[in-house]
Amino acid sequence: MNTTFDAAYYAHGSPAERWERARLFFDAKEYTTAARVLDALVEEVPEQTGPRLLLARSYYHSAQLGRAERELRVIVERDPVEAYARLMLGRTLERQNRHAEARTHLRIASALSGDFDDIDDGTGRA
Repeated sequence: MNTTFDAAYYAHGSPAERWERARLFFDAKEYTTAARVLDALVEEVPEQTGPRLLLARSYYHSAQLGRAERELRVIVERDPVEAYARLMLGRTLERQNRHAEARTHLRIASALSGDFDDIDDGTGRA
């Protein structure tokens, strides 16, 4: 495998073209490839939430949970009321068997989205 060629392919094009390419890979369930495209894009435009959130989702779906958590924490730190990032962070923590930590983020996500029926208080009851 030619890593120089691979890196050039994933970095080729304008940010908008790479964003579109990453979305196509994500939609095709090629999560690892989408993450490769998005990784450099997020580094180039770190202030944009959309690419970072799609990168986190790509990591989540490819079971790179530590990386997904890292990206989601950046989003939540910058924008504490980003409900979907909170939900994803909670789900990511659940997949790592960190349920108590996950519950906090899932409760906040439910409150932000107005979906109070799904809030679990830790007793198994909603």
